[in-house]
Amino acid sequence: MSADSPRILVIEDDADIARLLEINLIDAGYHVTHVADGLQGLQQAVTNVYDLLILDLTLPGLNGMEICRRLRRADSALPILMLTARTDETDKVLGLELGADDYLTKPFSLRELLARVRSILRRVQMSRGAADRSAAAPLRSGDLELDAIRRQVRMGGTIVDMTAKEFDLLQIFMAHPGRAFTRQQLLEQVWGHVQGGYEHTLNTHINRLRGKIEPDPGTPYYILTVWGVGYRFRECRGDAE
Repeated sequence: MSADSPRILVIEDDADIARLLEINLIDAGYHVTHVADGLQGLQQAVTNVYDLLILDLTLPGLNGMEICRRLRRADSALPILMLTARTDETDKVLGLELGADDYLTKPFSLRELLARVRSILRRVQMSRGAADRSAAAPLRSGDLELDAIRRQVRMGGTIVDMTAKEFDLLQIFMAHPGRAFTRQQLLEQVWGHVQGGYEHTLNTHINRLRGKIEPDPGTPYYILTVWGVGYRFRECRGDAE
């Protein structure tokens, strides 16, 4: 394991599961920090730098949903893989809408967990590479500007608060004005794979994104619906690609 190996924070109160995760993640080459309490875990997440958070849903002190909500409210882009023993689809969708990047339902196979970890970290690395390549050229359309390096969006010069997923969606749209994306393509590029419950989450994210950047969200100007297909970003003369 090298000094620059990805750092993973595990917030899990089940000692047996936590130990199993630690052993297998370390064997896979990751640095692992384990916290069993929700409040302590949140403090660890906001005061240290990690590449991924593996977050149990049911925790003492503070539950996983609230941890996820507070991290996203603080504009943290830390990727989150949520673990839940619940089978209710509503809980899974809520976790995704709060900003979790993925979820696994207990019991899960370690092979699947490691595959999900690799997938999330690979997407983060690709996103950072894309941001580096576009460092000198912020994306613009009308009064809307996206700075990939600072991960900032401005509307008429004013910063617009964005969740990590909202920013990723907008970056894809603005980098390809005029291109129609299917819902499946957007899910694969932003969430990494298509799974039950995600399409509703995508629609929710699009609606929230429109609410933040559209002069009139009821009649979108920037993010247009392509009926029977998905969505596209308005192509305007003079836009930077």
